[in-house]
Amino acid sequence: MAFLRGLTLAPGATERSEFPFSLPLVRRLAESGDAVPLDSPVTFFVGENGTGKSTLLEGIAAASRLASLGADDLARDPTLEPARRLASELRITRSGRPKRGLFFRAEDFFGFTKRLLASAAELRREEAELAEELTGYGRTLATGVVRGQRHALEARYGEDPDAASHGESVLGVLQSRVLPQGLYLLDEPETPLSPLRQLALLSLLKRAVGEGSQFLIATHSPMLMAFPDARLLWFEDDRVEERAYESIEHVALTRDFLANPDAFLREL
Repeated sequence: MAFLRGLTLAPGATERSEFPFSLPLVRRLAESGDAVPLDSPVTFFVGENGTGKSTLLEGIAAASRLASLGADDLARDPTLEPARRLASELRITRSGRPKRGLFFRAEDFFGFTKRLLASAAELRREEAELAEELTGYGRTLATGVVRGQRHALEARYGEDPDAASHGESVLGVLQSRVLPQGLYLLDEPETPLSPLRQLALLSLLKRAVGEGSQFLIATHSPMLMAFPDARLLWFEDDRVEERAYESIEHVALTRDFLANPDAFLREL
């Protein structure tokens, strides 16, 4: 299922000079009116650092008003102010409405963990205060509600999210939050994942796509890019173009390095 079909930038974006409108890619899209195709169940944004792939992904997330796995909501996160500016100039073609959605940046996950721990601690304090202030059936009812909220939080994310490794925690949260008929935007989700965990993420993508979900993923991982029938959009300088897996530089470089690492290391 493809809830997002494509995007363009509004002509008025050419009149803005602040970041992210200063990026060559954003300026080119605004000036040309070219559309970025998104009508695939899985689309990967690929390219070197600084080419604008994460910025565009963040703008789409802001325009789609997705829930965010971070220390703050997407609408209030100060680091995503440029994304909100870009979202105001995006024109996204949509097809249907997802039942749920999620935006995830690997760099935000520690903030999300702190947010979970703070929520659990607050629920414990609230339960203790109610137990002290109330009596009888009212206390039983009120403390039961709060305890149920805390148990639901712990059932979804674990009693202590810090107890697992970074990679295990990230994968576990994605497994709990990626559900059927959803729209999921992931920014470099492979960052904390071992190769084996990346295979587990590929399995998660396969299941979710089969259940009607759509993914837009910014990545440097040749393993993730190999997902069957995914669209690969290569970001370079001021342009975006669709490429085949074999022609992606990350893939070719990784393959050549693994085939003969000594030849590369001698040149360092």
